[in-house]
Amino acid sequence: MPRLVAEVRNDKLGERVVKRAIRGRETGKIAPLLQKVLVLLLDGAAQLKQLHWTVKGPHFGPIHTKLDEIVDRLRSGADDVAERLTALGIAPDGRTGTVASATSLKAAPEGFVADSSVVTLTSDMLFALSGELQAGIGGLGDVDPVSQDLLIGITAEVEKQLWMMQAQEG
Repeated sequence: MPRLVAEVRNDKLGERVVKRAIRGRETGKIAPLLQKVLVLLLDGAAQLKQLHWTVKGPHFGPIHTKLDEIVDRLRSGADDVAERLTALGIAPDGRTGTVASATSLKAAPEGFVADSSVVTLTSDMLFALSGELQAGIGGLGDVDPVSQDLLIGITAEVEKQLWMMQAQEG
């Protein structure tokens, strides 16, 4: 089990700060895992929003609405991960350049996309995201159970949305 340390100090603005964080040795393991998840959640949300705008076909309405729901869930997960990083004393990096250069998700196609293709693309993206989240969960192991629990909750939501999208595939 990681050892938590509390530190009281003045920050750059001269304000007293009480910092509860996991030892530096462990944060070196945690930070890259959580940063990778943050990048993937932000990229997934941006790409699914693109598909939300460009979906066409007879099932436009329900897919358009469902994509908004998934985007909201991914953004919420990203916010939780970024706040966890911050709580650990690590600055999250969600800048567009960082996300674009660090993502491993396949890019959404340009232009309008048929509704049936959007369902498949969304399912594929959520499946890839689930795999990356599972790897993050495994990597956190006994190092940081709080972050591990956070990723477990996000994974459960991603897999629920994956199931709902796959149910629409023929």
